[in-house]
Amino acid sequence: MKNLRPYTLSVNVLRKGTFWSGVSLLAILSGCTVGPNYQRPDVHLPKALVEQPNLALSQAPSTAQKYVLQDIPTAWWQAFHSQELNLLIEKCLKNNPSVAIAQANLNQALENVKIQQAAFFPSVSANFNPTRQGVAKSLASPLASNSYIYNLHTAQLNASYSLDVWGANKRQVEMLKAEADASRYNVEVTYLTLISNVVNAAIQEAIIRDQIRITQNAIQKQRELTSILHKARALGQVSDADVMTQESAQLAVEATLPPLQKQLAIQRDLIKALAGEYPSDRLAAEFNLTHFKLPYELPAALPSSLLQRRPDIRLSEAMLHSASANIGVAVANRLPNIALSADLGSSADKISNLFASGSSFWGLGANITAPIFDGGALKHKEKLARAAYDGAVAQYKSTIIAAFQNVGDVMQSIQSDQNAYGTALQATQASSKSLNLARKQYRLGDISRIALLPLEQNDLQMQLALAQAQGNRLQDTAALFQALGGGWWSTQQNQEITK
Repeated sequence: MKNLRPYTLSVNVLRKGTFWSGVSLLAILSGCTVGPNYQRPDVHLPKALVEQPNLALSQAPSTAQKYVLQDIPTAWWQAFHSQELNLLIEKCLKNNPSVAIAQANLNQALENVKIQQAAFFPSVSANFNPTRQGVAKSLASPLASNSYIYNLHTAQLNASYSLDVWGANKRQVEMLKAEADASRYNVEVTYLTLISNVVNAAIQEAIIRDQIRITQNAIQKQRELTSILHKARALGQVSDADVMTQESAQLAVEATLPPLQKQLAIQRDLIKALAGEYPSDRLAAEFNLTHFKLPYELPAALPSSLLQRRPDIRLSEAMLHSASANIGVAVANRLPNIALSADLGSSADKISNLFASGSSFWGLGANITAPIFDGGALKHKEKLARAAYDGAVAQYKSTIIAAFQNVGDVMQSIQSDQNAYGTALQATQASSKSLNLARKQYRLGDISRIALLPLEQNDLQMQLALAQAQGNRLQDTAALFQALGGGWWSTQQNQEITK
């Protein structure tokens, strides 16, 4: 079929024998489909997602995570065992406009497929045309009664069918089905992105709330100590310098609270927006780090499975399939187009005479057309389609590389942040012991108030860092679920898609 060249031929077939012979020939030719059949490009994949990190090297072995080759559940966020989070995600999936947008785009794509599939069937229409006409008396009347003014009633059925000789319509349907698949995968991308954003936002709120709690506890201790020093100064037990030093320390800690409160307000607004609400709306859910349980078994995956399980990769491949089918459409448009038509009807001067003997008429026809000269437009449209396909191949490979990079980055973060958590935990424990010892020495008069300040500041920073490290591990785990595809394929409907 590749050696065919565009040519021009226009024929009207009126004789039955010639017509049906042509139909038989075209029926044989209609099995031809020009253009390439889609095949997934060969992509070199690594043997492993990354150089496997050794999580056992964590400085907090009691909280160490491990990789297990297992499937990811559809509701992967439930692994954090937070009922508040589960309810929030349910609300966000119901109310967030991005989900409705993606679903509406999918519905449009599916309807486009059905519209194009209609071309596989004949188009049939009916019309009834009543007219009243007057004929010039200088001409002969068309009626047997020789009347020059008469009524004419015409009832007619028309049928037409375009033979898909070169498979242009098949390729068009194939292209639109691929685009519908892309829209379907985009729905999954939207769901996965939304859920991941909600999980991260909830964990970030929990981190900020814990840091606010730690800061407020530190402020309370500083205020208590300031009050004690004021009383001690009244008794002449401490100097004004000690009191002023303590007041400065209290103000320094208090100054760290407003920025945290600002971050919390912004984070709450983000969560409200994800839930489809406004900043002025009230959101019942509040998150603390105690609301989350860190999953200790992390999902692992084979490199080849990533191509099937990442919806962004599947989306990119669907667009590649669409570009491949579009080449066939462009090639077919350069070849002859064949259309059949038929009409059957009745015409009479009275409605009562319609369909009476002698009033019927019919016609059969075929039309073959092909481009002769278009300035090279169709040739360059084919080249355009092939160039678009090459670009889609490159985009597909780029998406795969980015996906593997994403997984690698997350796995490295899990290892680094797990070790960072172990270090922060040990540092916080050591800082707390050191501060408690120094406070005893201060109460005994062995050290000054100024000597105590660096230890208090360090202890506060260690507690804040520990809260951040704890939250980082939760966020890294959520990022891994997202990077591996989020388990969207686990539902029965989507299992059919991945086959």
